[in-house]
Amino acid sequence: MSFSGQLRESSTTVWDAAVGHRFVDELWTGKVDRAVLRHYLEQDLQFVDAFVALLGAAVANADRPVPRVRLARQLGLVAGPENDYFERSLGELDGSSTPVRAAPTVGFLELMDSARTDGYPEALAVLVVAEWLYLDWASRPGTALPDDAICREWIELHRGVEFEEWVAFLRAELDRVADGLDAARRDRVAALFVRAVDLELAFFDAAYEV
Repeated sequence: MSFSGQLRESSTTVWDAAVGHRFVDELWTGKVDRAVLRHYLEQDLQFVDAFVALLGAAVANADRPVPRVRLARQLGLVAGPENDYFERSLGELDGSSTPVRAAPTVGFLELMDSARTDGYPEALAVLVVAEWLYLDWASRPGTALPDDAICREWIELHRGVEFEEWVAFLRAELDRVADGLDAARRDRVAALFVRAVDLELAFFDAAYEV
């Protein structure tokens, strides 16, 4: 089994709890309480700058030209459609771009900052969780998308062939660079992965703390 697959397997219980979370179910039906959806999006917006910085660090620290270019292309997507989505959706929901940050939000920001300064494998570990887990919950074959525009677009931003290829690339990069790591650093990368999964579940839980 690949390194990323092993990490996913080690976090199965928490991962599955996040993917099958009440918030995700309600998102798919388009029936998330507006206050909950607003709180969730306000908190998620707080990650945009740190996520861009993390991607930028991955671009700078990539050890080969081809992955560096692939990572750089993704920066434009994060700064484009997804950033526009927050502005439009929070405007409709009367949300704030500067809310009081929930504990899981603070924790994830700290994790991204740590991974950003640690190195390429560490950055990849957090990026893999952030993107793969979202692809997982946004992929429900045979399930109709909700009529609610905000819910539908959030799902669509995290699925589809291009997003699947992006996640596959991240996983392949993590698997590749992990082969050259010593045991101590592999353990460090694994710990970042597990921590990121834990925070994803806590983040969904926190959406209801309104």
